[in-house]
Amino acid sequence: MGKVADKVVAIEIDKTLIPILKETLDDLDNVEVINKDILKVDVQELVEEKLNGGPVKLVANLPYYITTPIVMKFLEEDIPVTDIVVMVQKEVADRMNAVPGTKDYGTLSIAVQYYCDTEIVAKAPRHMFIPQPNVDSTVIGLHVRPEIKYPVDSEEIFFKTVKAGFSQRRKTLLNSLSTLGFLSKEEIREVLLEANIDEKRRGETLSIQEFATLSNKVNAKVPSK
Repeated sequence: MGKVADKVVAIEIDKTLIPILKETLDDLDNVEVINKDILKVDVQELVEEKLNGGPVKLVANLPYYITTPIVMKFLEEDIPVTDIVVMVQKEVADRMNAVPGTKDYGTLSIAVQYYCDTEIVAKAPRHMFIPQPNVDSTVIGLHVRPEIKYPVDSEEIFFKTVKAGFSQRRKTLLNSLSTLGFLSKEEIREVLLEANIDEKRRGETLSIQEFATLSNKVNAKVPSK
């Protein structure tokens, strides 16, 4: 990595690895290792200080138990990231890359694909590692779009609508959208009609564009503060 990138800033939380990394990377003057928790790092500030304000690419083998918080940190915060290429648990990659109507399609699929085009780069089955882990892995590429593909009136309401749509997967949208908390059943029926979405459909059948359209209709009915 250090031989092809202008500058690499690596964040490593494990203190015991720092001396090893410093020795291993000693001959690379464009690599800097920082011993911190990535979830507590002000990445915007780091990019300004260390990487001339970006743009940047995130490349990592992510700890599986905090994969989603790390990925969403880079997508939701105002970080000039163009690409995210990470090795994650296979099931998580499948969910990030899923399409409507499949069992893996859900809130994570939409949260990632709202910002990115996704690509399965490589598969890393468990037998490729020593010691062998209990899960298979996948390298997934998330290519951040320079412009918003799905215009929504309120990102907050968009993601609340998505969450509500998947809150009760076996129920129809007419019922699951009740978890929004501020729409009556008749109002839910009305916004679905306005969005041209059959009230008997389930959340996992809706495309991101349909969720965007629906959330804009929902947003129009948010009670004024």
